[in-house]
Amino acid sequence: MTEYRIRPLLPSDGEPVLEIFNYYVEHGFAAYPESKVPPVFFDRMMAACTGYPRLAITDDSGNVAGFGMLHAHNPMPSFSRTAEITYFLRPGRTGRELGSRLLEALISEGQKRGIATVLASISSRNEGSIRFHARHGFTECGRFRDVGKKQGTLFDTVWMQKMI
Repeated sequence: MTEYRIRPLLPSDGEPVLEIFNYYVEHGFAAYPESKVPPVFFDRMMAACTGYPRLAITDDSGNVAGFGMLHAHNPMPSFSRTAEITYFLRPGRTGRELGSRLLEALISEGQKRGIATVLASISSRNEGSIRFHARHGFTECGRFRDVGKKQGTLFDTVWMQKMI
């Protein structure tokens, strides 16, 4: 049985992270971009998460099975207790509680840094993610109707919140 561990996300994880992320760009609505993102996107993600938890979940061979991060919801100091969450698992690695473990680790690390509220922006076309977040204590706190369009299809952004 494969063992998984959670560790800090490293600059050297760029290639597998983009491979995972770009899968979701091309196959559905979990990632918002309409086309694959270039390598510089990883650098921008890492920079946007400076000072926040950035984690990878790896298998016993060290391969990245998923990644996640918290980042500022709003850069103003009055919002410093609130963070947005982003995380993705490699296709074929879902349904193994890896997402739950990664979420738990991100929340735990966020609490250590004074985060009290975690927000998730989810496409209304990603019903599995909405269910996953609801099972993990998130509640819908807002919805922007028809604000996104991908592959010719309109979608809402569903905002979910968890007080931690």
